[in-house]
Amino acid sequence: MKETKLYCALPEDIAVTPDGMAIDHEGNLILSCPNYADPSKQGVILRIDKERHIMKWADVPVHEETGKSHPMGIAFGPDGDLYICDNQGWSGDPSLVFKGRILRLRVRDGLVERCTVVATGMEHPNGIRIKDGYAYVTQSLLSKVQDSSKLLVSCVYRFKLDEENIEITNTLEDRHILTTFITQNVDCQYGADGIAFDKEGRMYVGNFGDGAVHRICFDESGEVTSNEVWAQNSAELQSTDGMIFDDNGNLYIADFSANAIAKVTPDGVVKRIAQSPDTDGLNGELDQPGEPIVYGGKVIASCFDLVTGPDKVNTGHELPATLCYFDLD
Repeated sequence: MKETKLYCALPEDIAVTPDGMAIDHEGNLILSCPNYADPSKQGVILRIDKERHIMKWADVPVHEETGKSHPMGIAFGPDGDLYICDNQGWSGDPSLVFKGRILRLRVRDGLVERCTVVATGMEHPNGIRIKDGYAYVTQSLLSKVQDSSKLLVSCVYRFKLDEENIEITNTLEDRHILTTFITQNVDCQYGADGIAFDKEGRMYVGNFGDGAVHRICFDESGEVTSNEVWAQNSAELQSTDGMIFDDNGNLYIADFSANAIAKVTPDGVVKRIAQSPDTDGLNGELDQPGEPIVYGGKVIASCFDLVTGPDKVNTGHELPATLCYFDLD
């Protein structure tokens, strides 16, 4: 097993729940904090430079109806704008369900110069990746869609980068739905979460409750030709939150429920490579990892540290919130 170490502790006054990560054009680590652990705090985006200095990079503009912002998955577009999954519904507040947004932010010198709403009315936008002029977004719940199996349906949406103000219905009538998933695990009905692309342009999506990684292939026109389970091993991977490829085609996955990180090799073999018991994370342990990123020869994981339950190692929330890491081979 890999030994994890503390990468940094986050300032408690602005960051209590870290989640998604991306790297800006200057090589800084950009971190989203939806801050679900403290309803009095709005979501923020932090910047962590190569010397691990932490600063608030931007406030996320609040929803005009709810007065809230909860940024989860983030990704940079080719022009340097940051695309954000504003997952309002995750908080559990009934008034915030179907208020999720995809935002496009242009940030200069810590100030938001422009905020465009790409899509609105989403139930549970979670992970996001940008590729070839499109934003691909996982939506972990589609509660309005009733499958004959009575099991949870989730999906991936695909939006053109320059689209604006798309009204999402969270039904199969949404023309931006690219592909759907059904979560078979009746004890954890939570669907599409982590998302990544390999060097060949194939898309990989984690079905959280099943602990399964789906591989989605496309034809030359960008239409889906297959959506199949590519990697799954319940003994090594319980849940699939955020995920990231390294340069050698290995996929690193945050196993949110098991307090672990798994590695999937290019041939689809799954192996748990780091794990911690229930912890406060202050010594660099995994504390409910939400998303990994490959950065500076390391795999860095954000520690969400909030959700509890019979299938979760985590039993409570502590401050300060942390990021931890291990070195790549």
